[in-house]
Amino acid sequence: MIAAGCTPEEMERQWLDPSTGGVMRFGLHSTGFLRGEPLRATAKELFERYRPRIPFALTTVELPSLRSHIVRDGEITWQHLAATCTIPLGFPPVEIAGRRYVDGGLRAALPLWAAQELGATRALALNVLNTPEFRLLRSTAKGFKSGLDVVRLEPSRRLGSLRDALVWNPTKIERWIAQGEQDAKCIASSITM
Repeated sequence: MIAAGCTPEEMERQWLDPSTGGVMRFGLHSTGFLRGEPLRATAKELFERYRPRIPFALTTVELPSLRSHIVRDGEITWQHLAATCTIPLGFPPVEIAGRRYVDGGLRAALPLWAAQELGATRALALNVLNTPEFRLLRSTAKGFKSGLDVVRLEPSRRLGSLRDALVWNPTKIERWIAQGEQDAKCIASSITM
């Protein structure tokens, strides 16, 4: 949505729409506990509604090889978008051209390696997974070469529990948005154009 030029108000409306909560529907399957159909339908709808206006790339991880992939611009399909939202052990992997893919965050929650590989020298990295457990995981995950100037935007306080992430609640989402705005203002002086 950001690459498509959406306003913050449009993104906020999307997050506060009760249908967004329907993506997280319980349904046991061989690879997890969330049904894949609602996620895929939402990815397809968003892909058709929002076309990037600027260069855009995303990362996925192929299973079972755990190989990371960068997918760019015109190569991106709604299936790639769905795969980037496929939380391992939650949603089933997305099949694309006979191969199975999940979120690139499985190998690197902050895919700074991909930004650098695409030629970036500076990056604004949004990291909502900043609890001690995820910090430990990040310290062991795929790194990136020094020389990339990174400004990290992270929540100043814990966002909530795993249950909070799985159960849609407009009050909670409004709090997260307000906290994000406040945290962004705190780091704004670190961002130079």
